[in-house]
Amino acid sequence: MNRSAMPRPGRGRSRTGLVLGAVLASAALSVSPVRAAAPGDTASGSRPAADRTACPVVYFDLGETLVHTADDGSIGYRPGAASYLRALRERHVRIGLITNVPPAWGATDAERAARLKQEVDSAWTGSAPFAWADFGDRILTPRTEAERKPAPVLWQRAKAGSGGCRVVYQAETAEEVQVAASVGFVPYQVGRPQWPGFLPVGIVELLGRRSH
Repeated sequence: MNRSAMPRPGRGRSRTGLVLGAVLASAALSVSPVRAAAPGDTASGSRPAADRTACPVVYFDLGETLVHTADDGSIGYRPGAASYLRALRERHVRIGLITNVPPAWGATDAERAARLKQEVDSAWTGSAPFAWADFGDRILTPRTEAERKPAPVLWQRAKAGSGGCRVVYQAETAEEVQVAASVGFVPYQVGRPQWPGFLPVGIVELLGRRSH
């Protein structure tokens, strides 16, 4: 696959202040922030009961976060990614991707996502295919070069489409998680030594309860 289409590995993994303890503290707040009613909310500002199990929405970067591109161009899951996605699926947590691909790959997110799937699948070496179905239509890609990460546009679009849920972003680069945090995401930088590989599922579930 064209590596320029995949997010690059993080550089200079210095201290960012995005420590797991801060995430735990944020998740455990007993009083949720007041928010404006989102589309689909009831007059009281609460989501309909049928939608209450859909929070939070967990977004990921793709390259070097969920998948790894080897030197020979082959692609497979990063360690722990497949089981983590399966754990979220079992708990009915909605997930999505926020990833850079060439805008020329299509006129819409759906077209660009279809091309991304082709590129990944053509180089895939894992024993199980990538879990594209879990992401539904929540694969956000830049419409122009100006929208490429780390520009905040894709995170803003994801947040606007969250239905008022808390949103999580997990990636391997400090810069990306910092931008995500600046627009209201709960950020988590994966691949840091002595940290859990991904934001623990129990915390994800707690964040969902705090969304209500």
